[in-house]
Amino acid sequence: MAAHHRTGQPADDALPVVLDRREGPHGEVVLRRHGELFQIIANGCFLMDTSDGRSERLLVSAALEALEAPDGERPAPRVLIGGLGVGFSLAEAAAEPRWGAITVVEREPAVVDWHREGPLSDVTTAALADPRTELVVADLVDHLRDVARRGGEGGEARYDALCLDIDNGPDWTVTPDNESLYAPAGLAACADALNPGGVLAVWSARPSQVFPRKLRDAGFATVRTREVPVVRGVPDVLFLASHHLASRSA
Repeated sequence: MAAHHRTGQPADDALPVVLDRREGPHGEVVLRRHGELFQIIANGCFLMDTSDGRSERLLVSAALEALEAPDGERPAPRVLIGGLGVGFSLAEAAAEPRWGAITVVEREPAVVDWHREGPLSDVTTAALADPRTELVVADLVDHLRDVARRGGEGGEARYDALCLDIDNGPDWTVTPDNESLYAPAGLAACADALNPGGVLAVWSARPSQVFPRKLRDAGFATVRTREVPVVRGVPDVLFLASHHLASRSA
C-alpha cells in the first residue's frame, strides 16, 4: 500500500466522510472522502490522497528514463509497481506504450476492491483493463523473493524496473513490518528480482542520508536522488538505483 504524509487542502470545509472501513491483514484500513479528495487511512495514520500525484507519476517515468539512459532503448521492459495506493503510478505506467508488462503488488485486499469496484475506479479502470497489467495481492518482499527464485530457474520472471511506493520512505515507515524492505535482505531481494542493468526507484517523503549507501551496499552501481517540490514542507524524494550491467549466474 502506498503511503504519503502530506495532504492537499480539500475543496470545502466539510468534515471527512468514511466510505469504507475494514480490518485487513495488517490492521484497519479506511477509505474516506474529504471534499473532492479521496483519502486512505491505515491504523489511524494518514497515508495518501488524490490531491496531486506528480511524484507518484514521476516515480514511473523517471525509472523508464533511467532504464534507457545507459545503453539505448530496451524493448518492452517489464515494470513492477509496489503499492497500488490511489493508483497514480499505475495510471502513469499504463499511459506509456513503451512498457511491455506492468505488475502491481498490493498487500491490502480492501485497496484492490476500492479500485476494482469502488470510488477509486475512476483513476485506474482503464489501467486495470490494460492487457499488460497484472495485479498481485501479496507482500512485496515475498513476491520479490519468489521472482528471484523463478528467474534463477531460467524463467523470464525478473523485472527491468521496480517502482516502490509502499511507505513514507526508508527512514519513516508506517508499519514496522515495512522496515524489512529497506533492510539489507529486502534490498538484496530487489536486486535479485531485477534483470542486469535494471532500475530500482523508491519514493520517499523526505531525504535520507543513509539510504544511498544502503543501496550501494546491496549491489547497485549508480544511485541518484531527485527532489519533487511540494506545496508545504520538504520536497518528496525519488531514489533511482541502477543494477550492474554484468550478467548474473543462475
